[in-house]
Amino acid sequence: MAGFRSLARQVRDPRGDLALRRYSLRKCLERFAPYGHRATWDHLCARHGIGPEDRAPDPARLIRALEELEEARAVWLAYESGFAERRRREKHDGLRRPGSFDDWHRRTWGGNGIALCDNPGTHPTAPLAEVLGRLIAALGTEPGAACPVCSDTGIVWRQDLDREPSSGPVCTGCGIVVPRPVLTAGALAKARRTRTRDLASAA
Repeated sequence: MAGFRSLARQVRDPRGDLALRRYSLRKCLERFAPYGHRATWDHLCARHGIGPEDRAPDPARLIRALEELEEARAVWLAYESGFAERRRREKHDGLRRPGSFDDWHRRTWGGNGIALCDNPGTHPTAPLAEVLGRLIAALGTEPGAACPVCSDTGIVWRQDLDREPSSGPVCTGCGIVVPRPVLTAGALAKARRTRTRDLASAA
């Protein structure tokens, strides 16, 4: 199975068939897809003017989309390296089991669904690296009441998410499933109440 870098070389190969180069970019998303596979593809197509079903897109646009994905992956790999170093220190100090704060990291192993967008058509518009930088910065600070990506305070609790966890806080502004550790207990409670009100008004 080809790795991310091998697939990236295929995307850049000027001698390659355009359909194959596009396919290789899609395959890159099986290795790294911050919003989930479909939402990340929708994001890249929208930002770089690629028709989602276009089998022979402009190669320059394919490469720009790949470059955005690579920049975001570099941000994530730097975070992963720092996380691994922290866990080594914690194990050395006798803390063998990760804390609940690290549940989010375990679910995003490999870089898939870091800023999961449950609805593939609703996702942040900023470059992927910028979005991940904001999210990672928020994980290193005190919890807040707003989405760390878009600063929207419209966060609702969803019970029908397609991936684990099957329920959680979703930003109505940019569509990400907000990692619980970045939100205060009050913000999480408010999101749950919002869901309860929505269900009651629909009845």
